[in-house]
Amino acid sequence: MPPAKQGRRARTPRRILVLDVGGTHVKLRVNARGPIRKFASGSGMTPRAMVGQIRALIGPADYDAVSMGYPGLVFRGKVAGEPYNLGKGWVGFDFRQALGRPLQVINDAAMQAIGSYRGGRMLFLGLGTGLGATLIIDDVVEPTEVGHMPYKHGRTFEDYVGEHGRKRRGNKKWRKSVLDVVARLKLAFEADYVVLGGGNAARLKHLPAGVRRGSNANAFLGGVRIWRRGEGELTLPARAPLRRSRG
Repeated sequence: MPPAKQGRRARTPRRILVLDVGGTHVKLRVNARGPIRKFASGSGMTPRAMVGQIRALIGPADYDAVSMGYPGLVFRGKVAGEPYNLGKGWVGFDFRQALGRPLQVINDAAMQAIGSYRGGRMLFLGLGTGLGATLIIDDVVEPTEVGHMPYKHGRTFEDYVGEHGRKRRGNKKWRKSVLDVVARLKLAFEADYVVLGGGNAARLKHLPAGVRRGSNANAFLGGVRIWRRGEGELTLPARAPLRRSRG
């Protein structure tokens, strides 16, 4: 995608199709309001199969641009690593051509984090099939892969607080591990506050000070906000300031 010409503001898309790609479902919505549609994903879903499912629900005539939250490594606006919980073939797949419109690709946790951000130094942790983590410092977005780093007994953070860890150890031990991981990462990243998103955030009964639940709907708000900065094209992850929007 070519950068906007200097001195000329790029046109902001009016209808943005936001795709929230997860290990169990793909959710889609046009802009941050309106009906949310979804279909099952899973370990066998390839990008081509996903596009086919999307096309069965909505066509390029219904949107002007696309934001895709991808559950894996994204570098310079492109998928840079195969997902842990989906099928193969994601690296190198031409999503822009397949979906027929200009495209922004960003890590799924980063997309929900952008929609949850309220200023300052925020750590977002997505408790879903795995563990997504994004840090935003004074409007600068930095997705991380900390979920795959070692935690205890040869296992990663994700092994303990992801969905497989919850099923393996039970809810009581899982909740205890989540609170420990939150405390450790909040301290390590020197975060002002932590936002917990993902489907499993609702399973936590009590949250410590400085920690709040996010909403999965914030992923759609984040997908809209990365286009509506008013400064032309944006490629994420990026080290450029993210302009906050009202509401």
